[in-house]
Amino acid sequence: MRMRPTLSWTPSGDLPPGITDPEPVAEALSAGGVLVLSGAGISTESGIPDYRGEGGSLSRHTPMTYQDFTAGAPARRRYWARSHLGWRTFGRARPNAGHRSVAAFGRHGMLSGVITQNVDGLHQAAGSEAVVELHGSLDRVVCLSCGDVSARRVLAERLEEANPGFDPVAAGINPDGDADLTDDQVGDFRVVPCAVCGGILKPDVVFFGEAVPPARVAHCRALVREAATLLVLGSSLTVMSGLRFVRQAAEAGKPVLIVNLAPTRGDVHARARVALPLGPALTAVAGRLGVSLEGADSRVG
Repeated sequence: MRMRPTLSWTPSGDLPPGITDPEPVAEALSAGGVLVLSGAGISTESGIPDYRGEGGSLSRHTPMTYQDFTAGAPARRRYWARSHLGWRTFGRARPNAGHRSVAAFGRHGMLSGVITQNVDGLHQAAGSEAVVELHGSLDRVVCLSCGDVSARRVLAERLEEANPGFDPVAAGINPDGDADLTDDQVGDFRVVPCAVCGGILKPDVVFFGEAVPPARVAHCRALVREAATLLVLGSSLTVMSGLRFVRQAAEAGKPVLIVNLAPTRGDVHARARVALPLGPALTAVAGRLGVSLEGADSRVG
């Protein structure tokens, strides 16, 4: 049975309203020790849609589950055809003002760390260092048999060679790098095996239905313990993957601040939710703090 991801979370009527002044975020950053937890919403201004926002991809697309991927070759063929096409879009994505702001805050010693739920690599492309990729990264591929990890660009080259002329027009691109293709468009797309042992290749990301590695979760929990403030950027916190860290911070008495246009499942734990678009909000905060956004800004892939 295919597991259906959590599609939505319905806010209750007693949630505190969002504010439109990012001053609490500026105050927290000026004090230092801020741990950033980012979600898909920080990358929408880079052309990568989110899952659950307005027009989010889950309204039309069910992401691949680990169970389906490992169950049979047809599912893997569909996945790699769609993902191969989607990777071209990810490879052209550039960091936006939100990513550049986070990198700038880090350069100025305001952050204790960055945890991202995204798999697009845009924080690193903007210049952020020591980013914890909670759900992995699309720029790596792992073999399920021998564990070999290789670069996605190498696999992309192999898939291009195995599928000359493959260039369908996708109906859309999703946050997991999966392009919307019909079965006819997928056709007889050829999947290539691990170059080391001939095993099954999987993107080095956490699929729906797959657990985040325990050591990674433990590392993130340690970062929450060490932080002075948890700052959530662009996440609905619908699933436990990110919400658990918000709950941990709140239970420890640490301030939680959220920047997200729509209400989130973590609002009940937050000191404030700033209901502004991320790029403009963080750019405004940087301006108040006298922080320049100039820095590294390279393409992914």
